Amino acid sequence: QVQLVESGGGLAQPGGSRRLSCAASGLVFGGYDMGWYRQAPGKQREMVATITGDLTGDGGGQADYSDDVKGRFTISRDNAQNTVDLQMNSLKPEDTAVYYCGAAPSGTGLFWMYWGQGTHVIVSS
Repeated sequence: QVQLVESGGGLAQPGGSRRLSCAASGLVFGGYDMGWYRQAPGKQREMVATITGDLTGDGGGQADYSDDVKGRFTISRDNAQNTVDLQMNSLKPEDTAVYYCGAAPSGTGLFWMYWGQGTHVIVSS
């Protein structure tokens, strides 16, 4: 069965760095767009970063970022290991949230079919 498992969350200081990882199983990983979303208490879940799968045979790997994290966060994927990572640098208190990994079949316009349980990131001094 499909599973997405996030790891790497925890406490970070403003200006610090964390690296999140999402391990996928039970799916043909290369055929899915992957994304990181986050949700703070009382707020809607918001897109952080996405990276495409292989729809056209070009290998995918095109990344998009929210304006709030552009230049600070980097999304990457390893199709051989079935993982997608989020490198977070220059962290700010407003980055505090539960971060979720999602998977959307390529070609569906980011129709998020699967979600992980989330990993909590707290940025505080």
